[in-house]
Amino acid sequence: MSSTRILESSQIERKLQRIARQILEEFHTEDVLHLITIAGNGEPVGKRIGEIIEAIGGLQIQASVLTLNKPNPLDKDIALSQPLDTLAGQAVIVLDDVLNSGKTLMYAVHHILSAGPKRVATAVLIDRIHRSFPVRADFCGLTLSTNLKEHIEVSIEPSASANDAATLHD
Repeated sequence: MSSTRILESSQIERKLQRIARQILEEFHTEDVLHLITIAGNGEPVGKRIGEIIEAIGGLQIQASVLTLNKPNPLDKDIALSQPLDTLAGQAVIVLDDVLNSGKTLMYAVHHILSAGPKRVATAVLIDRIHRSFPVRADFCGLTLSTNLKEHIEVSIEPSASANDAATLHD
């Protein structure tokens, strides 16, 4: 199996900065922005984007984690780390590291919609554009056309780190 590094730590940081600024530009009129990260690599992506938004825009961030069984979302309950009803009438961003088929984001957004949010958007560090479900990333760091056999691995820390990287494996 061969590997190709597609993003170095400095590139990841620039992409997170850009995503955060785009989100802030779009949601600057909100009092509170709910950032819901997908458990796993979505958590450090969301934490860092939230910190950037708070630092540059002063927008209050309410962060939470959504846990689901990614391969089989219907096998286990989907859980949010805060009461779901706190999202009623609120602006929500769902964040993850990589958008593959769209299944994870689709089930996450479906769960969140039951709370009646005002608006839901999605953000990912990398979009592979191999969707099987009708979901897209509203905010994306890198769009990459890969084949279905390839896999993208993101190593990312909650704080900027020289070890952050994204690698393509075939």
